[in-house]
Amino acid sequence: MNLILKVVLFSTLMLSNTFLHADDSLSHASPEWQISAYSGAAPSFIGDFATIVGGAGEVLREGNNGWTCTATKPMPENGFETAHHAFALCADAEGFKWAAAYMAGTKPVMERDAYIWMLHGDTGEDNNMPGGDKGMAMKHGHWIESGPHLMLMPRDPATIANFPTDFNVGAPYQMFKGSDYAHLMIPFEGYYQYQPESAPK
Repeated sequence: MNLILKVVLFSTLMLSNTFLHADDSLSHASPEWQISAYSGAAPSFIGDFATIVGGAGEVLREGNNGWTCTATKPMPENGFETAHHAFALCADAEGFKWAAAYMAGTKPVMERDAYIWMLHGDTGEDNNMPGGDKGMAMKHGHWIESGPHLMLMPRDPATIANFPTDFNVGAPYQMFKGSDYAHLMIPFEGYYQYQPESAPK
């Protein structure tokens, strides 16, 4: 299956109201809340069977499908305000190779392309530069706080080089173009809920 067809298939997935959401009656530092929140970063058919890793790096639940869901921000003492603030994601082993390289500032070395789910979105990135300054990115119009999305992390960034970087049109777009961490962002319904000014007009 070629890259464009894969992107089209994933971008046409509909978000279901049956996705698991965190139970806000629980302490946000509790294992129960973390399991609910982090597993909800992917569709239930993945998140319900994934391994869940807690904010301190401990395994909260063993999975059986080769996927792992976790937060990518340091967890505050009383837990995250919401699942959105946790920067929660779900990925398989190849996806975590990409994520680990990004966190370490090294070049990702992967055996194949990978997908990473982030149905809670994130609290914002400079679309042009990994780790870019928020103030400068906002000033120049390339800061985006994302709602639900799926990411394609290519083994070879050259394979997505022709995708645009414009996140204002609602179509899949490239983040971190020209870097070792270039990847494709695939927005879902609700993507612009945190930054409505960037939604297509």
